[in-house]
Amino acid sequence: MTASYDTPVVLDRREGPYGEIVLRRHGALLQIIANGCFLMDTSDGRSERLLVDAALGALDGRPEPDVLIGGLGVGFSLAHAAADPRWGRITVVERERAVIDWHRDGPLAELTAQALADPRTAIVEADLIGYVNETSATFDALCLDIDNGPDWTVTEDNEGLYDPAGLASCARVLRPGGVLAVWSAQPSPEFEGTLRNVGFQQVRTEEIPVARGVPDVVHLAVRPG
Repeated sequence: MTASYDTPVVLDRREGPYGEIVLRRHGALLQIIANGCFLMDTSDGRSERLLVDAALGALDGRPEPDVLIGGLGVGFSLAHAAADPRWGRITVVERERAVIDWHRDGPLAELTAQALADPRTAIVEADLIGYVNETSATFDALCLDIDNGPDWTVTEDNEGLYDPAGLASCARVLRPGGVLAVWSAQPSPEFEGTLRNVGFQQVRTEEIPVARGVPDVVHLAVRPG
């Protein structure tokens, strides 16, 4: 029996170190599902693009800033950054091997093939928390889009990224005056307070209008220096 247009079709399902990860097609959309939780799809990308733009806009005009993107997802943030010649080095940290494969030689390649071919782009297969704790690299901007927000994480382990120790690690990989930008499905005054308590400055939240419901937001903060 042929599946109807409205029935999601699983294209790949894998069991990874963090549980089940699924890529499926629903009509014209590609969707990523983790442990039964919808993460994202290819319907829009406005939030992901504005995350990158907000980080660049919050910087101080320094030439060719380097950006670290936390989470490859469906690739909107990477593709948008690579389309902007103002960015310097573009590093994407993604912990799911399946997601990387879907971009390199799978259904998501149509969205990011050009960005992946850009000499500025590097994909790092790693858990973001471990990466910011251990890397010696530094960046001008850190754009995080690995959860539905600081208060709604995909896995419990990710909660450590938004506590004081995790944010201190984020600050460590930022150069003085560097920007931390965190996407969230809803505002989090508590997270803003944590950012200030660990020493970030110019903390603010920008709303991203959506078609229906509460606006998405980007939390922005600047490392002093």
